[in-house]
Amino acid sequence: MKKKIVRIKDIAEKAQTSKGTVDRVLHNRGRVAEDVRARILGIIKEMDYEPNFIAQSLKSQKEFHFAALIPDYHMDPYWQAPRSGLEKAEAELRKYGVSVGQYIFNPHDEHSFIAKADEATRENPDGVLIAPIFYKETLPFFERWTAANIPFVLFNTQIEHVNPLSYIGQDSYRSGCVAAKILDFGLQGPTDILVAHINENISNSAHLMTKEEGFRDYFQGGKTKGIRVHSREINYPDGGLIDPHLNEIFDQIPNLEAIYITNSKAYEVAAYLEKKGLDDMKVVGYDLIKPNLDYLTKERINFLINQNPLGQGYWGIHQLARHLVFRKEVEPIKFLPLDIITKENLDYYLEPELSGYLVQAS
Repeated sequence: MKKKIVRIKDIAEKAQTSKGTVDRVLHNRGRVAEDVRARILGIIKEMDYEPNFIAQSLKSQKEFHFAALIPDYHMDPYWQAPRSGLEKAEAELRKYGVSVGQYIFNPHDEHSFIAKADEATRENPDGVLIAPIFYKETLPFFERWTAANIPFVLFNTQIEHVNPLSYIGQDSYRSGCVAAKILDFGLQGPTDILVAHINENISNSAHLMTKEEGFRDYFQGGKTKGIRVHSREINYPDGGLIDPHLNEIFDQIPNLEAIYITNSKAYEVAAYLEKKGLDDMKVVGYDLIKPNLDYLTKERINFLINQNPLGQGYWGIHQLARHLVFRKEVEPIKFLPLDIITKENLDYYLEPELSGYLVQAS
């Protein structure tokens, strides 16, 4: 049965008092006789009254200013999707007084992040949405926001023991396990697999280390025999080539049969394999950005794991609003699905609403 909505008017009628008196009890303000207060509180409990925070927020016209710290999508196209997601959430929540300031930083420059995080903090936002891709540099800001009672939501990268309001994204460990299992199906007998971290500072990227941990644990868990996992950080400047780095790796690991790329740069490896005519190499990577999709369609990339970046930005803003605007309980962790994308099912994930699992927030 549909639950009946209890109004302040209903409580007042049952308590035989005014709506103003009920309101003073609800908000613990003004003078109310103790016997009347006790009677009203008893009726509130009996009738299971729940405040309508949505209506209150519309009536109060209070404004809520959120800060979103997000990497520059011009430097890495992956970040366009979470930006679109948070903008969609902002448009939906604008009628409740929500606005979102975007603080865009260079994903390859810690100093750029620090400058933008400082700028956002000086604005004293009501809440912060952040992709904490620089582990060490984010920790002091978590402390500052906690001390200032500013709730913050993490997306894309989960960091333990920093007490965020919520984390939105994938389970990085299980993501690595899934990548390992996909590759395991396509390999026969003892062989070599490469875990490639491309243009990443692994010591400062907790989520990528966790992905590799899950990947390695799958093969070391007794499920398969004779699989040798090698890990390499492949770093080169913007405009540089991955080719000499992969040439060296193939010289060092001549029996390499599969490559797991832990970020959105699988297309870099696929382009190299295409040039070298290495048609049988198994490749698993991440993210539905255009260059990856081109090589997935040509089957130079066999599988992509969709990290649902649109949903990360969207749900991150909604988590802040749920807590601050609507004053509802927030899930401390909101894991998004581990979608495995192939050439055959790609079309289903190119619809903008589907790709972010954007359903009505409640």
